[in-house]
Amino acid sequence: MKEFKVTYFFDEDHYIRRFIYAESQEKVEELIQNERDGYISFTDSREIYHELNTRRVRVTQIAEYHRIDKTKKASGINKI
Repeated sequence: MKEFKVTYFFDEDHYIRRFIYAESQEKVEELIQNERDGYISFTDSREIYHELNTRRVRVTQIAEYHRIDKTKKASGINKI
């Protein structure tokens, strides 16, 4: 499974991000298209619950996400 970052933009200053695990970007695109003009809900990694009316979204952006282990970076493991 790959991890994808989906960003819903409402205007220049307001957006919300969602992370989805799927086999391909095409599967994520299909999911997003099926959710269009409706309400969706999800809980993020901080355990914050979100309800989103996708009708009010102006732009949706999908990108494969490559998570960085910040604990290794902070401890100096990734330093040259």
